[in-house]
Amino acid sequence: MRLGSDVSKLSTTAADAAAKGLSIVVPVYNEAAGLAALHERLTGLARTLRKRWQLACEVIYVDDGSKDDTLKIAHSLSPDGFDMQVVSLSRNFGKEAALVAGLDRARLGAVLFMDGDGQHPPALVEQLVGHWIDDGYDVVYTAKAHRDNESFLRRLAVHGFYALINWGARQKIPEDAGDFRLLSPRAAAALRQLPERNRFFKGLASWIGFRQIRVDYEPAPRAHGVTSFSPGRLIGLSIEGLTSFSVAPLRFASLLGVLLASIALLFGLTIVWEVFTTGKHVPGYPSLMVGLMTIGGVQLIMIGVLGEYIGKILSELKARPIYFIAEHSEKRADTGADEASGEQAAKPLPERAAAE
Repeated sequence: MRLGSDVSKLSTTAADAAAKGLSIVVPVYNEAAGLAALHERLTGLARTLRKRWQLACEVIYVDDGSKDDTLKIAHSLSPDGFDMQVVSLSRNFGKEAALVAGLDRARLGAVLFMDGDGQHPPALVEQLVGHWIDDGYDVVYTAKAHRDNESFLRRLAVHGFYALINWGARQKIPEDAGDFRLLSPRAAAALRQLPERNRFFKGLASWIGFRQIRVDYEPAPRAHGVTSFSPGRLIGLSIEGLTSFSVAPLRFASLLGVLLASIALLFGLTIVWEVFTTGKHVPGYPSLMVGLMTIGGVQLIMIGVLGEYIGKILSELKARPIYFIAEHSEKRADTGADEASGEQAAKPLPERAAAE
């Protein structure tokens, strides 16, 4: 059994990169109000990429169980200069699953991920593609240029999250990096081969290595609606990312246990010293109760941390599919004809997607 994978045959140069093509994956959830406008902008982007690099494009809309007319509008869109796929998941599996579904259905070489809420400017894609084709980078990721418009507590929480998840990690995750990024053909192939079910896309895209470059940008304001990521959901996603990609919480729990044990030992030595030097016994009820409550609380926290990791192990052992596709339709740029099916005819699917 081989423990590695050779993707060197998929490497690209400035001379042959354009021939590989670009698949643009757009996960959408309740984006009916702005999907048509985004599609129009992507149409202009496809024309620009074809004119500058002769780069063929396809757009893959992944509907993650929307409750509005997102899917209906996606089916009504017409491709102009690029092929289009509409993938509808059987329910809301989450953004990470939608990204995987789009990656599995991508037929062209390089893959670009961008949100469907309009905050990822299509105009920036030309710069990302330039770094891939002209400069030879395999992973071109974007990151917020600043967080001046966010509260101090949010900025502190974000900084703490990245400090914790990168603590002791060999491959660091860039702070403020988002899902808006481009993967070269070999980087996309490498990402497809990662088998875990509990996925943290930002971490995995950094972990695969290759030549990577950061592009700072200012996210555009939402043109419609409100974000579905509430503070509670963001906390949940942070915990999911930490336990899926890092063992830092376990290390932190271990260090906390060592610290408390050291404090307890010093406190015990202090009591023994006072008894031998003064002959007085220290009244123990307050200190005993505080100690018990502290140790009990820490133990519950550690049990909770262990429970999160055990839950991840159980999920991996069950090996359930990451997503189910309820509908899949395709439109070709030349004919505009609809081909609705659950299978792809033009290109075999990766093994993981075919099994699902």
